[in-house]
Amino acid sequence: MHEALLYEKLPDSRVRCHTCQWRCRIGPDKFGVCGMYQNKSGVLYSLNYAKVSSVAADPIEKKPLFHFFPGTLALSLGTLGCNFHCKHCQNWEISTASSDALWHGCRDISPQEEIALANQYHCQGIAWTYNEPTIWFEYTLDSARLAKENNLYTVYVTNGYATPEALDTIGPYLDAWRVDIKGFSDDFYRSLAKIPHWREILEVTKRAKNKWQMHVEVVTNIIPTMNDDDQQLEDIANWIRDELGELTPWHVTRFHPHHHMAHLPPTPLDTIERAYEIGRKAGLKFVYAGNVPGHQSESTSCYACGRLNVQRFGYQTSVKGLNGTKCQFCGAELNFRAPGSKEG
Repeated sequence: MHEALLYEKLPDSRVRCHTCQWRCRIGPDKFGVCGMYQNKSGVLYSLNYAKVSSVAADPIEKKPLFHFFPGTLALSLGTLGCNFHCKHCQNWEISTASSDALWHGCRDISPQEEIALANQYHCQGIAWTYNEPTIWFEYTLDSARLAKENNLYTVYVTNGYATPEALDTIGPYLDAWRVDIKGFSDDFYRSLAKIPHWREILEVTKRAKNKWQMHVEVVTNIIPTMNDDDQQLEDIANWIRDELGELTPWHVTRFHPHHHMAHLPPTPLDTIERAYEIGRKAGLKFVYAGNVPGHQSESTSCYACGRLNVQRFGYQTSVKGLNGTKCQFCGAELNFRAPGSKEG
């Protein structure tokens, strides 16, 4: 066990966690919503420090991040638990696992061993993914610090429910914030993930970009009958344009039936096409259809001159026309994070 970094002690040996926006009040011997923080005698402990359920050398495009070090590999790690309870979770076996599974379903990988693995498998960075990295906060913080000392990029693949305090603590060491904006209504977030205050996700995401200059890309998994209406899609696209900028990539991805939502059909391709068009009509320069291999939007073309900058098919990536963050052919800013560039 590892003492939590962000919490306060309350009367009667209770504590309040400040790692994510649930800000759980936890009684003695009880757990937070995520199941990975436990109060023991008035001290809050992280139970999953260095406990790894999943590890792989993934193409960065799998996160998905399309404008961030294209064509590179990221050492990708996940643990157990989550602070969301999404009905459609693709990784529910690890996100819903109890802390008991930490001792027989995980391996120990220290931050130092992470760096060694990244180098061994020729990864240019590290991504904390597969389940919500915020609930692994102390471990990801120590790992991110060490990664930056070793010239590796760092990525959170996140639901965005970190507190501002958590974001500001890890902010100096985190390069990319790949965030889910799952929908744009109170009813949707309550129905899908039992989240009551989802708009705080928007504020933290803006903070990641504006205060910490992280590279931000947004994913919306489009679920039939839940968030596939024009109103929510338009609201998401307009929010990205107005608050993150028109050059921010938006990935509109195809839902596949899973977990508690196996009764729904996969997202029709025409729905993905409609979401793509909504994003483009809103003024977003880079909208990508996800989970649709071979779709014409998979590759990046310059919005100014139309030339091909990055060619993709699935996770196969070829850089064709980039000069740092700009189009090699006409000089237009494309919002890429690449070696030597300060901001994405």
